[in-house]
Amino acid sequence: MTREAFRELVKKGPVLLDGATGTNLQKAGMPVGVCPEQWILENSEVLIDLQKRYVEAGTDILFAPTFTASRIKLKEYGLEPVFMPNALKGIEYLQTHPQARAKDLKDAFLDNSIAGIICAIGGDDTYRLLPYLMEDEKFIKTVEEHPKLFTGFSDTTINHLMFYKLGLSTYYGPNFICDLGEIADEMLPYTKRAFESYLEGNESDEIISSDTWYEEREDFSRAAIGTERKAHKEERGFEFLQGSEIFQGGLLGGCLESFYDVLTNSRYEDEKEVCERYDLFPNKEEWIGKILFIETCEEKPTPELFEREVLLLKEKGVFDVVNGVLVGKPQDEAYYQEYKDILIRVIDNEKLPIVYNVNFGHAMPRCALQYGAVAKVDMKQKKIYVNR
Repeated sequence: MTREAFRELVKKGPVLLDGATGTNLQKAGMPVGVCPEQWILENSEVLIDLQKRYVEAGTDILFAPTFTASRIKLKEYGLEPVFMPNALKGIEYLQTHPQARAKDLKDAFLDNSIAGIICAIGGDDTYRLLPYLMEDEKFIKTVEEHPKLFTGFSDTTINHLMFYKLGLSTYYGPNFICDLGEIADEMLPYTKRAFESYLEGNESDEIISSDTWYEEREDFSRAAIGTERKAHKEERGFEFLQGSEIFQGGLLGGCLESFYDVLTNSRYEDEKEVCERYDLFPNKEEWIGKILFIETCEEKPTPELFEREVLLLKEKGVFDVVNGVLVGKPQDEAYYQEYKDILIRVIDNEKLPIVYNVNFGHAMPRCALQYGAVAKVDMKQKKIYVNR
């Protein structure tokens, strides 16, 4: 709606706006503690139904529930955000036009004025972009010859694995909506440091445990804008579970649920076939000498599902050849002890180093892990040293 159209509407009398969108979405099934924008992107039909009911009730204006995404926060870093054209065409369009999403990513790499790509959010059907990118020689050549920063987490694991195959080192780290678009006035300090490290171009980084962890929000209403997350003192820090206290290797990993979807067709019936077509999941030889990093998503998988996910990686031979495993802190510490017990029991190799409760992935705050970068994990010092 333009300003002129709004002024004309106001002249006609009282204007009714929608309200309590976050509360109503929770009543309709949005879990407490998830990033609302991400959940809406993955469950668009719920929002569409809610907004139809708002209209039926007499609402004159519907607000898009994207109140945490802000250009202002990017400008604090001297960056001018560029929103790719197809990204603004709405959820229904994007769901039915994966080629348009792929075009946005390709065009971002072709545009010399764009320094990097910050993922807006995840997206469990990201695999649908693969045919439009992995068979595009111009895109592949551009990525190889003109590398750019790429950051995101969750289902962008698919993007990361694609870029890893193309030789681009990306970051499993902050995204736009969940981090730059934080409802509070400032990005979380620990996460902010990780984001700033992108821009400083440091050749090395030192990752330590955050002294604070944060619950996911329960209130995503407009009234929550400017409020702080519920914080807790970190009592455990990086937990050393087994193996050598010092180990190193190149970083490679992602979201466990994304791996599981890629390998099993658990979410989409053609995902496994599409990903196999492009050899997306690294073969056993590619895991040799690596440090595997894995974390769980906002859906907080049950211990039963977590065990199946870890067992699948074991069947792929990953734990036979990696130099160690980093495991992200579970969001809201859900199933904290259960996950630990499953890791030790399923991996069943006491010599393989496992470090648990690392600040990356869905839990707040988060650091950034660079694919392919060599990391030295020193649990005597409780630090992770990364050379880029």
